[in-house]
Amino acid sequence: EWGRAVGASSPSPRGQHPAQLDKPVDFFKRKLAERKSDITSFISKASTDNENALEASYRVSYRVAKASKAHTIAESLIGPCIKDVVHCMLGEKAAKRIDMVPLSNNTLSRRINDMSNNVETIIVQRVKNSPYYAIQLDESSDEANLAILLLFVRYVNEGLVEDDLLFCRPLEERTTGEDIFNLTNVASKVSWTHYSIHRQALATKRMPEGLKEVLDNAVKMVNFIKSRSTNSRIFHVLCEEMGSIHDCLLTHTEVRWLSLGKILVRLFELKTEILVFFNSHPFHLASCMENNVWLQSLAYLADIFSRINYLNFSLQGLNVTVFNVQDRVESMIKKLQFSESFGSVTLHNFQGLLSSCISDNDWIRNPFDDTTFSPQILNTEEKEKMIEISCDYKLRRSFRNLSLINFWLSLRNEYPLLAEKAAAVLLPFSTTYLCEKAFSSYAHLKTKYRNRLDAEPDLRLYLSPRVPDFKELCRAKQAHP
Repeated sequence: EWGRAVGASSPSPRGQHPAQLDKPVDFFKRKLAERKSDITSFISKASTDNENALEASYRVSYRVAKASKAHTIAESLIGPCIKDVVHCMLGEKAAKRIDMVPLSNNTLSRRINDMSNNVETIIVQRVKNSPYYAIQLDESSDEANLAILLLFVRYVNEGLVEDDLLFCRPLEERTTGEDIFNLTNVASKVSWTHYSIHRQALATKRMPEGLKEVLDNAVKMVNFIKSRSTNSRIFHVLCEEMGSIHDCLLTHTEVRWLSLGKILVRLFELKTEILVFFNSHPFHLASCMENNVWLQSLAYLADIFSRINYLNFSLQGLNVTVFNVQDRVESMIKKLQFSESFGSVTLHNFQGLLSSCISDNDWIRNPFDDTTFSPQILNTEEKEKMIEISCDYKLRRSFRNLSLINFWLSLRNEYPLLAEKAAAVLLPFSTTYLCEKAFSSYAHLKTKYRNRLDAEPDLRLYLSPRVPDFKELCRAKQAHP
């Protein structure tokens, strides 16, 4: 009967499994259950492998973005390297499982987009929950001649200040203030200011006519030699033959105006070599290199721009407050006062714009010195609250242990008006450091070989300290073998 039940064509059970002929029915039921369990376990293992491969794909994509590498590197290099290592360490069977991890160029692009959106959602939510926030934006052009607008946001998260890239988007046509505002559309109640370094750029454009002419002529000399490949090569050979300390000039562009200090110093140091070059390659401004008054003005400009360049670099880095800028600017203005007598006119131009970096808010920097409680800044009620703060020993100890902005944020519940007033001074960005760093990273990402890349997802993951939620991303995707 058992043979007929499984089919007339089936061989006799005695011929297949004679040892099982006299087994009870319960034995076969148990074997069937074990078989089903094995199948379920196999399916479950396959499903787990697929899920693990999906997460591995996300994690490799994240590493590629953090290293700012091309997406093709995963399939062409990382995957084969992993497979080689696993094959050597764990054997061929384990190495074959590495093929389950999807690492193609298109897959990595999708993964990086997913992770960028995940991080962006986290940032936007934190900004919405923040009691205060400030933005920093700047615009530049990329390899594909697109005008790119970067926007960073500084916000409060769990009582501490954090910075993040909010977006990196192209300006389709013009780059006017109206176009930028329409793209950001941040808020109706918003105040704006030039960064301290931008103020210096504006100041340099208002120098006396005589010095401005010297600067323009110096740039023309540099461009006459540098912009022509033949002249540049001949000048290079000339410098080597004369045993010069440098073998070339530096190129000047309006965008990189802070490099003027280095350019003018190099021009002054190679004045003899330039004069020799002009003897064999006539140039209408060659006589300037024999004019001592002109050379004195050039040396003065080289010194001034070098000092501005040093000021800029001294303000680079994170956590730079308006008071750090103020101290550096005050120091620079005092140093400029030691300049030559004909430079005093230029100093007036610098003071006019750089002095706007200096604010009368010393009560924020030192809330325990009642001589800083200016009645022009603080009303009677605020001054009374400041006296309370200045007499609180516990707050004094907290002041020593926290950064300035975080100290005032810690007083938001107890002294809300003062905390808000201090945050309005401390929270805004004081320098362009983040944008400059981001544009350098952007240029590294979007090269002439990747000029069609939408760099925002890669740039966000590269710059942000936020790590995507890989488990959440995997739950939102169906794992495929």
